[in-house]
Amino acid sequence: MATKVSDYVFRRLGEWGVRRVYGYPGDGINGLLGALNRISRDGRHIEFIQTRHEEMAAFMACGHAKFSGKLGVCLATSGPGAIHLLNGLYDAKMDHAPVLAIVGQAARTAIGGDYQQEVDLQNLFKDVAHEYVHTAMSPEQVRHLIDRAVRIALSERTPTCLILPKDVQELDYASPPHEHDTVHTSVGYVAPEVTPPEREVERAARLIDEGNKVAILVGAGAASAAAEVVELAQMTGGGIAKALLGRAVVADDLPFVTGAIGLLGTKPSWDMMMDCDTLVVVGSSFPYSEFLPREGQARGVQIDIDARLVGMRYPMEVNLVGDARATLRDLLPRVARKPVGAWRERIEEGVRDWWHLIDERAHVAATPINPQLLFWELSSRLPDGCILSSDSGSSANWWARDLKLRPGMMASISGSLATMGCGVPYALAAKFAHPERVAIALVGDGAMQMNGMAELLTVKRYWQQWSDPRLVVLVLNNRDLNQVTWEMRAMEGDARYDASQELPDMNYAAFADLLGLRGIRVEKPSEIGEAWDLALSADRPVVIDALVDPDVPPLPPHITLEQSKAFLMSILKTPAHERGGILRQAIGHVFPAIAPKS
Repeated sequence: MATKVSDYVFRRLGEWGVRRVYGYPGDGINGLLGALNRISRDGRHIEFIQTRHEEMAAFMACGHAKFSGKLGVCLATSGPGAIHLLNGLYDAKMDHAPVLAIVGQAARTAIGGDYQQEVDLQNLFKDVAHEYVHTAMSPEQVRHLIDRAVRIALSERTPTCLILPKDVQELDYASPPHEHDTVHTSVGYVAPEVTPPEREVERAARLIDEGNKVAILVGAGAASAAAEVVELAQMTGGGIAKALLGRAVVADDLPFVTGAIGLLGTKPSWDMMMDCDTLVVVGSSFPYSEFLPREGQARGVQIDIDARLVGMRYPMEVNLVGDARATLRDLLPRVARKPVGAWRERIEEGVRDWWHLIDERAHVAATPINPQLLFWELSSRLPDGCILSSDSGSSANWWARDLKLRPGMMASISGSLATMGCGVPYALAAKFAHPERVAIALVGDGAMQMNGMAELLTVKRYWQQWSDPRLVVLVLNNRDLNQVTWEMRAMEGDARYDASQELPDMNYAAFADLLGLRGIRVEKPSEIGEAWDLALSADRPVVIDALVDPDVPPLPPHITLEQSKAFLMSILKTPAHERGGILRQAIGHVFPAIAPKS
């Protein structure tokens, strides 16, 4: 019996090691769905995970790639289904995650005829999947289109896209003949171990040796080089700051790890960057230059596998294009070991003071609950090897600052796109990639209403197949799009705009119970510890619905006089009956953090 193109697609993906596809059905991919069904019956299983929306399929494919290090695959129908993938694919593109999107298209005979659900998919995907987006017009193409799409996604760490017209899916597959105008490809990709020229490594070592105050910044590209990064810090007497995507690269229990950097960062990271004389960046394209040393203040070395990303955020003297781990292993023997001095002592003192401050801030009284206390209480309870996701919004601040991650944990967020809606689908992808590990999603009520509630239906459908059923979703329930509210206050000097910021009231715990999951409603600070203990020992997924105070400010690492003036102007514009809570929290959080103009 002849093999259809649709069957061949998944047979070939299976040869590439793909075992899971995230997607949503539609008649533009009926042939592909039929093939998945046939393959599962034949014992060559590729699991189809039915999400509630195609955007969630793309988020899950991105999360799968981030947490597994392997290709994530999403599947959507033609027209609207393909369009829905875009946000999740841009998340993958901007965070350098390898994802393959497979989308249907109108039959070849209808293309160009303004047919139903016909969209110019080549143009639609040409930015987000610009490294490789092609349409299969004949069965003989399909092998090389799959092979190239997968290999390019893996090697370039980017989304790629394969477009399959519905009639092509149903054709008999044919291998390319041995003749002119054909392409013959194969399966397989092993990432090369790239190292820069020895002379450049020597230059970098000399530059580092000449510095007295070394600051190291790591991102997701340093994930395989944690031990080497720590050794570099030990040898130089420097400290380590982390970009959001590097949140789990090095553990927070090391006394010289200053934590996150940037708008969601910590004061010790800010202090270290503002006073260092040498900057070493490993595997990060952190975008905010104002949180890096002033130009001319520090000499710089950058290590990155992508030459397009070096020397872009700070004027580096030495750019080492190569694999982070291999390059650091070449570099370390050439770096002289320095005795621990005043610079390291100052960094460690700043880190100790910071954790003390975080403790104090978490315990500032609020109405009804200070959201920071939820994260503080979770921190000491984090299970070994757990995987943490955060959505964009105020939850990201506490995820970045208040949790002490230990070795072996994983964590991610929408780093560069900073899109809402990724927290729950990331956690779902973590459970599919690592069903034996605990996944925790930390989200605001805006993101939960946007799509997290719908994806609880996906949790309901699949959780019993996980070897460890624990997936915990914490919802910060304050009926406010809180991060934007505070940005309006601190950056624009405007009062909260109720029409845009206020959210409908919702009992998320009751919704979880309705689905057969477990819901825990937390209304008082005294209930927080028990809620985490119950959730982390539960026999099923849990939603913690925590009623938190919207007036607790998600602070930057320092507050300028300009920001404080804007904040005061926003208070003056706020109706008198709403000022009390904001002023109470300002006394406990904002005013003590005001820094001189720098």
